[in-house]
Amino acid sequence: MKILICNDDGFQAPGIVALYEALKDVAMVEVVAPEHNNSAKSNALTLHTPLYVQRAANGFRYVNGTPADCVHIALTGLLDYRPDLVLAGINNGANMGDDTIYSGTVGAAMEGYLFGIPAIAFSQVARDWHNLDAAAIKARDMVLQMGQQNLIGHTPWLLNVNIPNLPLVEMGHLKLCRLGRRHSAEKVITQMSPRGETMYWIGAAGQAKDDAEGTDFHATAQGHIAMTPLKVDLTDHDHLGYWAQTAAKLASMVD
Repeated sequence: MKILICNDDGFQAPGIVALYEALKDVAMVEVVAPEHNNSAKSNALTLHTPLYVQRAANGFRYVNGTPADCVHIALTGLLDYRPDLVLAGINNGANMGDDTIYSGTVGAAMEGYLFGIPAIAFSQVARDWHNLDAAAIKARDMVLQMGQQNLIGHTPWLLNVNIPNLPLVEMGHLKLCRLGRRHSAEKVITQMSPRGETMYWIGAAGQAKDDAEGTDFHATAQGHIAMTPLKVDLTDHDHLGYWAQTAAKLASMVD
């Protein structure tokens, strides 16, 4: 199995190192990751400045760009082969509910999916790397089991996986979940710069709003691993009929 690993925390982050170490003896693993932390970069690609690829002492390659940049470059010229699987993570903190829209971890995995390759975004729920070794083992086991079920290297799919920061003996089962929802983000934070200009900092993410049973929030709160299949199609299929009337009126006005 050939695996490409990326993340959004940067190539030196403990999460990506742990994921690589867990998989290097069971697969051919290549790491191409951002030079610096690129959290919340979603699917952004760098189009107006050049990108450079460097190799670190541990063999990882790093790029002065976004997570999606890293996967895109790897799949369109940097690698001389096509990976069977793209992995992103292990992220320092949860990517659940609305987080998936902003997540650079999910964005990296999604870039692989857009190229027709199965992909998984792995995240730990809490931001302290606690019990990272257990999370890496669970991620490895999931990859190996999917390989045994012949789910890798064929039809592309995209999974978002959130793992509680628990020891292996306390870890719950894998749960198939839908995405929950968060409340709106906290108020923007303002500060004065040394030059007297107002600086704005994006506020913290909102608390869980929809954390009912069946959501990723609920599963991880119970100590389980949450797995959510994602899709890229943003079309509101349920309301196409409703908007058809509006579209017809607008078309007649334009004509």
